[in-house]
Amino acid sequence: MDPVKYRNLFLEEATEHLAEMSRALLELEKDPRDTAAIDLVFRMVHSLKGMSASLGYEAVSDLSHRLEDRLGIWRAHGGIDDTAGLPLLFRGLESLERMVAVVRESGEAPPPDPALLAAIDAARGSTRDGDGKPVPKKAEARAR
Repeated sequence: MDPVKYRNLFLEEATEHLAEMSRALLELEKDPRDTAAIDLVFRMVHSLKGMSASLGYEAVSDLSHRLEDRLGIWRAHGGIDDTAGLPLLFRGLESLERMVAVVRESGEAPPPDPALLAAIDAARGSTRDGDGKPVPKKAEARAR
């Protein structure tokens, strides 16, 4: 496996996904219930999660996964229904863009912003424990 080749492919695709995500977020600013835009952001984050995990960029994968989880909740509710939602998604986009830029420069993914991770977890009624690890589904159901 040629790590430089795969990193370059990741960077190219990540850049495209982030640009699509940015365009969709601008549509969501106009209409937070635009399900097509929510679906597009969800797919872009899902793709970033998979690509980054397969190349060992766990920090990018973790942030993408948490955004994907929150987007899944909004999809189920038919739109972004809270005032903090769009700013949170824009913060997530900016953080992912910064992280991808660092991968481009150094080949390593920096850790995600802990305040952003906490905000995402708080916004979705966290399904993670104090260390940021996912809570098993059975434990999550018992907690409700």
